[in-house]
Amino acid sequence: MASKFSNLPRAVSGPLECPLEGHDLLHNSYFNKGSAFTKEERHGFHLHGLLPPNIQTLDEQVARAYEQYSSRPNDLAKNTFMASMKVQNQVLYYRLIQDHLKEMFSIIYTPTEGDAIQNYSKLFRRPEGCFLNIHDQDTIEDDLKRFTDCGRDENIDYIVVTDGEEILGIGDQGVGSVLISVAKLVLTTLCAGIHPTRQLPVVLDCGTDNEELLKDDLYLGLPQRRVRGEEYDKFVDKFVTNARKIFPNAYIHFEDFGLRNARRLLDQYRPQIPCFNDDVQGTGCVTLAALMAGLHVSNIHITDVRVVIFGSGSAGTGIADQICDAIATESNKPKEEATKHIWCIDKPGLLLKSHKDKLTPAQTLFARDDSEWKDHAKTDLYNVIKEVKPHALIGTSTKPNAFTEDIIREMAKHVKRPIVFPLSNPTRLHEAQPKDINDWTEGRALIATGSPFPPVEYNGVRYEIAECNNSTCFPGIGLGAVLSRSRLLSDKMLVAAVRALSAQSPALKDANKPLLPDVVDVREISVHIAKAVIRAAVKEGLAQEKAIPEQDAELEEWIRAQMWDPIYRPLVKP
Repeated sequence: MASKFSNLPRAVSGPLECPLEGHDLLHNSYFNKGSAFTKEERHGFHLHGLLPPNIQTLDEQVARAYEQYSSRPNDLAKNTFMASMKVQNQVLYYRLIQDHLKEMFSIIYTPTEGDAIQNYSKLFRRPEGCFLNIHDQDTIEDDLKRFTDCGRDENIDYIVVTDGEEILGIGDQGVGSVLISVAKLVLTTLCAGIHPTRQLPVVLDCGTDNEELLKDDLYLGLPQRRVRGEEYDKFVDKFVTNARKIFPNAYIHFEDFGLRNARRLLDQYRPQIPCFNDDVQGTGCVTLAALMAGLHVSNIHITDVRVVIFGSGSAGTGIADQICDAIATESNKPKEEATKHIWCIDKPGLLLKSHKDKLTPAQTLFARDDSEWKDHAKTDLYNVIKEVKPHALIGTSTKPNAFTEDIIREMAKHVKRPIVFPLSNPTRLHEAQPKDINDWTEGRALIATGSPFPPVEYNGVRYEIAECNNSTCFPGIGLGAVLSRSRLLSDKMLVAAVRALSAQSPALKDANKPLLPDVVDVREISVHIAKAVIRAAVKEGLAQEKAIPEQDAELEEWIRAQMWDPIYRPLVKP
């Protein structure tokens, strides 16, 4: 059924104009249908003799592709197979993943995408994305224009950019990190319907400090150590400035920048452009959503919460920020006052103002006054738990088994439903196993993890474990920002997104259910998040899109009409 919004530029129903024919059409992954071209399309686009005669449905193609995928001997081979399919037929690629999302998620993203990134130069077949390098800064504008038709493109909605310094827990991967930009954009399409033709993956090649890559004769990036300092900042700024000039409607998503740059760059550009850092804000948002659901189950108001965060890098301080913003928004207190609900621990122990130069800019906000902590020799996790009596303990330390039985039992003495989130990835780096946490708290803990875990049991009661998967959050935030054409991505827009995600928590109806919804439901979740983000953008006067519907049902229809689906649309000549 046609929508009343079918005339919008991003509308995805009805015929699709295709300017190509013959071999050119078959080699274009966006228009190609392979064996599914209709009789009329084969005649009209000069495809006779170029395809086997039997016309198949998309479902039949998916069945065959899944058999081929399943025959691959290992996960990396499956990842390579999927990458090859993507450059042949995008509809089939996305539909295959959509039909098998739970199974394939770890193949197209972490952890297998990390293996593909590590082996990028060895597996390289053809380039995908935009490659900018720090020694050719004068060509950045021209390089970006190669991805437009006429030097300025208002049809690019979403850019993911990385400098490759901190990739998926495997560190500096240099130019191969372009694949993380590609993978993140795949998730925005799968999870929120961002058009695959309205995206641009970018890598900023500044060199690499990865010794293996520097010694590898096949390495495709700049074979030198990373450039830092003033030249690096100038490079990033030239990219941002030219990207906004050439793609004026683009939302810029920073991904996997190093600890010393991630937060700093986000703080620099947030007041200027619509931008987002998934490692800082995405992790913070999805964790806050799980926390809000846990507080609801525990009957604790967020303005009364006490939170200990163990591990205060980009992820930990990003989580602290989001919690702080939510408390400030809810209580109408200044952010500095809201920080008093949060205790951050890192290598020196509890962060104190006396640590001074040892603190990163992000950590400084959460450092406690020394006068609050009488015994400076007891700033370790156990003693902080004993003193603070937190409702929630969040781990982003990458220190395996840091949440010991003594620590968890001490926490459980003081609160009825301890909220415990061991979030470090991969699984071997988790601060504790869900089964152990559940046992040590006699089944009272509310648990969320950074990786998928099976349900746990205690005294015959089954508890499902939530996964703090950023993919349930960042695509919907991006969709809302893109559709509203928001000038900025504000704190209030992020808090609105968190509330929308938290409202979808299965635990709100059954406390034994997970605190967050499953990733298989993510497209529907993204609609709710986008709706909340758009409403917040309109309320703050940030939305630039005209005629955004005011009624809930109409706004949902407006959003859905602009979400790309992996279906074959009839092709017509322009």
